[in-house]
Amino acid sequence: MADTLTLLALFADIDPTVDAIDKLHSMGITDEKMDVISGIPFNEEVLGRPDIPTFIPRLAMGGAMIGFIVALFLIFGIPGLYPLNVGGQPVFPIPPFIIIAFELTMLGLMGTAFVGLFLAGHLPTYEPKLYVPELSDGKIALVFPCSVEQQAEFVDAMQSLGAEQVRPVEAKTL
Repeated sequence: MADTLTLLALFADIDPTVDAIDKLHSMGITDEKMDVISGIPFNEEVLGRPDIPTFIPRLAMGGAMIGFIVALFLIFGIPGLYPLNVGGQPVFPIPPFIIIAFELTMLGLMGTAFVGLFLAGHLPTYEPKLYVPELSDGKIALVFPCSVEQQAEFVDAMQSLGAEQVRPVEAKTL
């Protein structure tokens, strides 16, 4: 097995980055093996990368349904088990149900979406992460693996597409 290293190509603009991603695809690097790091969030479509499916909307809708079911139980279940007639008021009040149903539905939705964001982001992580100080200046970093034998070929390809720097990287702790 050939030795591999990780290269970082630093770009000043998005257009050369998109061209570099296409070039890496043609050189055999798949989307799973490359990372685009930027201080500005870019949509996958802008970079020509596949859309990443997520489970967060389904999880949030499940939480909303659980909240709604809890609201149904609080308004209709408890008075059904223990009816209390007070001054001609209905046993199952509809206007308070609307408020409680809305609040508990939103509470379930927001709570499970928040937990889903932590699960999808694999947070917290304790492994070393890549730190590129140039990202604070608006640069875009493209990180990808390559074999040691092909390093010069990848460096030339990235520099011909407008990379300001192409260098090997290692993960650093902050």
